Amino acid sequence: MEELLDRLTVRDLRALAATLNVAGRSRMPKAGLVDAIAEILRDGERTSPPDPKATCRHLIRTGVRCGLPAADSKDTCVLHGGTNISDVMQPVFGRLGFDTWPALMRHLLSATYDNDPLGLDPVVAEMAWHLLNYLYRDYFRVEVEGIEHVPMAGPSVLAANHGGAALPYDGLMLPLCVANEAQAPRRVRVVGTEILNMLPTISHLYRKAGAAYATPEDAAWVLEHGHLLGVFPEGVRGFQKPASEAYQLKEFGTGFVRVAARYQAPIVPTAIIGSEEVHPTLFTSKGLARVIRMVFPEQRVEEVGVWLNPIPRPVKWQVHFLAPVTPTRSDRLSILEISEHVQTVIQHELDQMVEARSSAHGAEDGLES
Repeated sequence: MEELLDRLTVRDLRALAATLNVAGRSRMPKAGLVDAIAEILRDGERTSPPDPKATCRHLIRTGVRCGLPAADSKDTCVLHGGTNISDVMQPVFGRLGFDTWPALMRHLLSATYDNDPLGLDPVVAEMAWHLLNYLYRDYFRVEVEGIEHVPMAGPSVLAANHGGAALPYDGLMLPLCVANEAQAPRRVRVVGTEILNMLPTISHLYRKAGAAYATPEDAAWVLEHGHLLGVFPEGVRGFQKPASEAYQLKEFGTGFVRVAARYQAPIVPTAIIGSEEVHPTLFTSKGLARVIRMVFPEQRVEEVGVWLNPIPRPVKWQVHFLAPVTPTRSDRLSILEISEHVQTVIQHELDQMVEARSSAHGAEDGLES
């Protein structure tokens, strides 16, 4: 079996590992992928695909059943109650693929299912997951460490450093890390700034794809119902910082700690390398920020980053999930201490990641010379 698997490319092996739910596959070398896949196939641990004969019995209109594959051992599909769409990213057909889109589009256009209370549309979210996986696997080649620190049940807050300047790519990649690498593909509800609520088309797609807005109400709903919340405590200040300050954290806010303490949700510090190099910011402009505030008065941006490359740079990303911290007290001093602790932990990890990457690049240059 190993000989057959060894003939495949690393890309094909990672795709196969994804269907078999191999944890940590993004960082495995080819030999590791071959061994992990062979062990699963040999031991018969592969998750069986849904029985094609088991179809959803939900009536989409009088006398007409849904007909999509039933989720697991249930008699309904993902769209009609077969899984908790607010918490789990489970493809309707058990896999992602363009060949599933016609059936999904029929249900989307016919509105045969309900969105969740925050506006998540499972079909739109699945299509976004499928398309963004190209960025995740092929363009940014994301490597993940510490995925075991993300809880597989109950509420939790994933607090990460922020970057991007042009677009919040880290807000797109963070949910995919958990969906693609974790043992259970839980859904991360990433919160976004006010401007995403002001753009007519973008705001609807943003909600439908599974994100939330940076409001106490949205954050409270996510944690109260036992889901994963993704936050960037630096806010816009971190998103727009110049390249000369890359991976140097701005002061964290405390809102994420307060809401975590309210629901006794562990906070998972998350360090991301790559996001601040996709569109390197040459400098920041207060004048452009004033123009944006004239158009969007509710936007709190003080400075706007100026960058030149319209096409994102294909920088290799690294995402490290660190040991969680659970707030036990909700007084003001304790909240501030936890916020500072999370910031310190992330900054320390970022420094180590940047140093390790620089050392690796130096070694490669030495070999080439």
